[in-house]
Amino acid sequence: MTPPGPDRAPGPVPGKGTAAGPGSAPADGLTPDRVKCVVWDLDNTLWDGIAVESPTGALPTPRPWVLEAIGTLAERGVLSSVASRTDPAVLEQLRADPALAERFVAPQAGWQDKSESLRRIADDLGIAVEALLLVDDSPYERAEVAAMLPGVPTLAPEQVPELLAALTAGPVTEDARRRVSRYRAEAVRKEERRRFAGSREEFLHSCRMRLSLGTARDEDLPRVAELATRTHRLNSSGLDLDPGTLRASLADGGTTVLVAELEDRFGDYGMIGTALVERTPGAWTVPLLALSCRIAGRGVSVAFLRWLMDRARDEGAAEFRVVSRPTSANVELRLLFRQAGLRVIGEPGRDRSAPLTLGRPLDGTLPEFPSWLALSGR
Repeated sequence: MTPPGPDRAPGPVPGKGTAAGPGSAPADGLTPDRVKCVVWDLDNTLWDGIAVESPTGALPTPRPWVLEAIGTLAERGVLSSVASRTDPAVLEQLRADPALAERFVAPQAGWQDKSESLRRIADDLGIAVEALLLVDDSPYERAEVAAMLPGVPTLAPEQVPELLAALTAGPVTEDARRRVSRYRAEAVRKEERRRFAGSREEFLHSCRMRLSLGTARDEDLPRVAELATRTHRLNSSGLDLDPGTLRASLADGGTTVLVAELEDRFGDYGMIGTALVERTPGAWTVPLLALSCRIAGRGVSVAFLRWLMDRARDEGAAEFRVVSRPTSANVELRLLFRQAGLRVIGEPGRDRSAPLTLGRPLDGTLPEFPSWLALSGR
């Protein structure tokens, strides 16, 4: 698939004679596993021309190659959104078109800066803004985002094939394929919460959440590796895993992979949490605890942590430990560890980004399970 070049006529892609312009990052500089949502500009990106200048008042016809790219992204579990500096009425037209509306989550259109639109999208989706990527034909807009949100990569439309090549290089899990539909279910949850007249806790009880917990099966390992790689906000250590490494660790008998799945009355979240556990006489050590950011604010992280502690104690462990590598993204999880009574073992080194081992005895009071969560075995 070759998109049109900057002059809107078919042309080469960057690296083959076409300059992408200022504010664009080369696609080979991307970190594909960090991209959770591609944000598309509208005018001269999603379609040719400017929507508000349409003589008929109808939206321009989307470029087929862009729709194809959005479909490929969805198959890989990457969301698509919209950020456009235009009349907000254009967004209402887009939402009224089922064929277009179903392709985008949390779209933004208005006269605010693109960087502000990206912040709103990230906040709406509950992901880090650095997990976004902007595709925009305007060098100015790409430069504005690069200046205000330096962690967000930006691409010109003609660079999209390189992005797709990078994203499609690895395996894809069933959870990834269903990610777009799950974010749509999350939008329904948010709208229900907005309308709900009771308290937050009453709403959570009304959701009828069920957390299923157990030992990972072999077919779960690709998703476990995906959680380890793609989650940052609720990731204790950022340990780099792949299914082959996991299988080798499990073969020695001293390592266990435990997982959590979540569902509620709105739908199935799929596998949303994992913990790699090393069992030694007297202690359980968790080198990695990772949860999907989609479950933040639901009490799932504390429930998963409590269940791990219970299981460790049931198997005779006297101490529970977690490896934590402090980052700017995982402050929320580190705060949870502290609230759960986990403290640094030994003297921390001078390198504040180095991993720490946190621990606590298991004979004291453990964190309480949230009352709105029903637990079951897998």
